[in-house]
Amino acid sequence: MRTAPGDRVIGSRHGMFDAVIVGGGLAGSLAAWRLHHARPDLRLLLLEAGPALGGNHTWSCHATDLPAAALDWLAPAMAARWPAHRVAFPAFTRTLDGAYCSLTSARLHGAVTAALGASVRCGSPVDRVTPTTAFLADGSAVEGRVVIDARGATALDLPLGWQTFLGQEIECARPHGVETPLVMDAAVPQDGAFKFIYVLPFSPTRLLVEDTSYADTPGVDEAAARRAITAYVNRHGWSVAQVVREEAGALPIPLGGSIEAFWSGDQPRIGMRAGLFHPTTGYSLPDAVATADALAAMDLDAPERVYSGVRTLAERRWRERGFFRLLNRWLFRAAAPEARAEVLALFYRHPADLIARFYAGRLTTADKLRLLTGRPPVPVLRALAHLWE
Repeated sequence: MRTAPGDRVIGSRHGMFDAVIVGGGLAGSLAAWRLHHARPDLRLLLLEAGPALGGNHTWSCHATDLPAAALDWLAPAMAARWPAHRVAFPAFTRTLDGAYCSLTSARLHGAVTAALGASVRCGSPVDRVTPTTAFLADGSAVEGRVVIDARGATALDLPLGWQTFLGQEIECARPHGVETPLVMDAAVPQDGAFKFIYVLPFSPTRLLVEDTSYADTPGVDEAAARRAITAYVNRHGWSVAQVVREEAGALPIPLGGSIEAFWSGDQPRIGMRAGLFHPTTGYSLPDAVATADALAAMDLDAPERVYSGVRTLAERRWRERGFFRLLNRWLFRAAAPEARAEVLALFYRHPADLIARFYAGRLTTADKLRLLTGRPPVPVLRALAHLWE
């Protein structure tokens, strides 16, 4: 451990921590929570810069994206679980069976802090990390047998598209009547990007309504998104009593490149910072669960073992997901922005089990062939030009 003059080195009551996780977002919080339950003897510390774990976010996935055991241990952080979900396009709507689950940052914070207690320190921004030391902004230094960086994605040397979003959680003055999540309503104006509205009914009077774009740049036009949400809410006759909160962000959608873009240096890392997210949907919850499970089964005595173990997981998933990056190139480079909705509409006409495997990142060879046959969703010559990464 290298410390500067004046640094205060902090350990646990019994010496250094076994593991220090820097960043209390989704990946960091789930990793700490899973380690605590699987190995209660470990001396853990979870450091979060903000006032609460998870920031201000909602994370969702299909139940089939997760191991059955994970649905049990995640239950305290789940805000809702529905038996089906819907999609809508100008030409059709479709309801797909299969549970859809959502976690919220508030529920995540409550579940993790209840389990870990004093092992969680919010309001503790970290300036820099080494594999065994976290240097905090207040001049103190925390030492661990391993320090894991979970502070989210950094600038990436990759060709990228973006999934941008702004969502409002609204409390309605009377029941809204929505029972099933609408994960993609693309029957909305397509203005220079693939746009859709995402709706989650958290209670008979509470909705999350999110304006989402698959765009070429990461900027979120917040004013335009709010107007789109207001228009959508008014069109459906939902009477808004209060906007409870707002969340916004931009998720990277890789079009090619190498996992090396995420793994410079020898610092153990997890989550978006490690490249562990679905390259097309941007969903990060299934990978965060898989990483937490992997860490729980891992020897944490040496940072190089943790680095190697998580990097191996990230490299394997990057290789397995090359087909998704091909689809991303077709969506962002071969399809005109206003035609991207047609690409997704064709996808959602496929069998439900194929769609489930797509979200889970487990497409079979037959699935891939099926997605590539039939009427081309993009011009053939333009598709061929983007065949290889």
